[in-house]
Amino acid sequence: MIEFFLDAKSGLSPYQQLVQQVRHALRLGLLNEGDQLPKVKDVVASLAINPNTVLKAYRELEHDGLVGARPGVGTFVTATLNGGSFAAIGPLRQELRRWLTKARKAGLDEESIEALLMSTFRDSTREEIA
Repeated sequence: MIEFFLDAKSGLSPYQQLVQQVRHALRLGLLNEGDQLPKVKDVVASLAINPNTVLKAYRELEHDGLVGARPGVGTFVTATLNGGSFAAIGPLRQELRRWLTKARKAGLDEESIEALLMSTFRDSTREEIA
């Protein structure tokens, strides 16, 4: 089961962060069809947020066809967002962790690493299109 967290520096509202975390977990195969999302009351208790925030996130995911609510039971994953081969994800994650370690040793802070990743990602996307 996914465990939600909130990042005050992310620039995203709490409900958007929950939606994004579920989408990422679906893409990486961490959540699969039939898996249950945390109950609203549990998310509220662990994150100290309004129940309507969690409900809004779950409704958006339901609207997108990714989850379905079962009254009295909970919210369950109904579709996945496989972004690639699961066999490739593990080695890529290890390689990325090694790169992140090198970046931190080079003195980059979290914002600098994120800026470098996003800038490089955009550049590589443009190069692929050209």
